[in-house]
Amino acid sequence: MTASGPVPDFVAYRAVRHGVRALLAARPDAGPGRVPACPEWTVTDLLGHLTAIAGRVLARHGGSPAAPSATADVPELLDHWDDVGEELDRRLEDAGGRSGAVMVMDAYTHELDLGAALGVAPPEDHAARVPSFEVLVSGLSGSIAAHGLPSLRLRTTAGEEWTAGGGRPAATVTAPAHDLYRALAGRRSLAQLAALTWSAAPGPWLPAFSWGPFTPPARPGV
Repeated sequence: MTASGPVPDFVAYRAVRHGVRALLAARPDAGPGRVPACPEWTVTDLLGHLTAIAGRVLARHGGSPAAPSATADVPELLDHWDDVGEELDRRLEDAGGRSGAVMVMDAYTHELDLGAALGVAPPEDHAARVPSFEVLVSGLSGSIAAHGLPSLRLRTTAGEEWTAGGGRPAATVTAPAHDLYRALAGRRSLAQLAALTWSAAPGPWLPAFSWGPFTPPARPGV
């Protein structure tokens, strides 16, 4: 991978909280809106998930977070997430800055889900983007190995590169960074995955994009 050095998890996580708050600051009534990338969720549900994950991770690091009200609206959930997140930032920093990578990836992915639901273009730069990519590439690597496939080079149109799997890559898939990220995070259908720029027939690698919590949607994703 050709990006610069690692971003501490607490820095990346704080950036996600700020990003989500910025998306919703002028939309306090957005709670009932649906999130197409998570079709069973509303905006309120998405925020509830983010606060719940933050609470669980904080508890694992020795904190005792309170739960938000069951009727909390968007502004209340944002405030609760900040309260939990500020303590979590400190504990992640004390733990060395690299112990919340999966949480960061999950939160950043949902920030992108929220932006897509609200019709807001994804940020051009974000502190959580590269560390989240690394988590997803690691997951895809395990899936490629489990499927007995040769490794795959992942390349953004800006020139960033990762290798998923072991050994010399047998093919390269290239896409704009946002589309490549969404492909890795289960937000692109098999047809959308196949439509990316591949140096070889994509068919052998497409099953590997289903792993962990991620499965390509049946319909085109956002």
